[in-house]
Amino acid sequence: MRLLHVVGARPNFMKVSPVWRALSTRNGVEQVLVHTGQHYDVNMSGVFFQQLSIPAPDVNLGVGSGSHAQQTAEIMASFEKVVVGCRPDLVLVYGDVNSTVAAALVCSKLQIRVAHVEAGLRAFDRTMPEEINRVVTDQLSDLLFTPSADANANLEREGIASGKIHFVGNVMIDTLINLLPQAERLPANGVPRHYILLTLHRPSNVDDASTLRELLEALVAIGNRVPIIFPVHPRTRQRIDDLGFKAGEHRGILLFEPKPYLDFLNLQRRATAVITDSGGIQEETTYLGVPCLTVRENTERPITITMGTNTLVGRDFALLRGELERILDGHRKPHQVPPLWDGQASERIAGIITG
Repeated sequence: MRLLHVVGARPNFMKVSPVWRALSTRNGVEQVLVHTGQHYDVNMSGVFFQQLSIPAPDVNLGVGSGSHAQQTAEIMASFEKVVVGCRPDLVLVYGDVNSTVAAALVCSKLQIRVAHVEAGLRAFDRTMPEEINRVVTDQLSDLLFTPSADANANLEREGIASGKIHFVGNVMIDTLINLLPQAERLPANGVPRHYILLTLHRPSNVDDASTLRELLEALVAIGNRVPIIFPVHPRTRQRIDDLGFKAGEHRGILLFEPKPYLDFLNLQRRATAVITDSGGIQEETTYLGVPCLTVRENTERPITITMGTNTLVGRDFALLRGELERILDGHRKPHQVPPLWDGQASERIAGIITG
């Protein structure tokens, strides 16, 4: 059985690693790894391959950045040649990035079976490019591996046959559980004892200058009470620079380059709280038991709210400050780890594919 994995952006790497490892122990399986190059600098891509023990890609399409249409089209044109030459029995795609939907579209037209890892997540907001990617990929996939029960319900509501849907758990948590002991051994390296960890990258937060300015002003006020560690996505840094924001003028906000996985996991587990607009971080903080405030109006991971540590604050920055004050004063919401977030999701996937 020849399996082809498609990855392209930082969140994919944490998901492919345990699946690749689980399938590598099965007899009669040949695996091929294709990196589209959607994320292409060392901190966003190269170091992740090293830390997650992912083999060097068999193919790197090197598409780089561009608009959604440009990037998706370039991936499709290049990936089609790879699929025609490789003729895999199954192509595995991950998450909701442009690489995922591009690969699914190519495979569906070439009559190649597709498995979607992390299927069924919905924010019910079609203004999000990721939501379009999720919906289209799920409609085209032959195997849909879901991380939570609500994802199963979403797929069935959209008319997808129940026989295609498999509730396996969360592969991101497989990686977290596997590498947490290594992260715990990393030194603090001058990081304050108490701090807030911040990530921002979504266009709705960083591309609108007035929204970003208002958010930064709220963060400056928060930083006056407790330091904020901010590993900055390259796009976000450019938007911040465009506003003329000088971190050195605000001692409570510490800007860093993007962190490799182990370093970032170490920062997450030690944080007093995390402020983010990332989907994966909502899941990781839920497992780690770290309070998470999500700067979005909705989430495709509602289980992190109903069972986990996550709270949506939207663009209500007064609410953001208020919720953070509650956390700093010791008031934390009760939480538990969702079902099947046990480090074995990838083994379940491997069993279904090879069984």
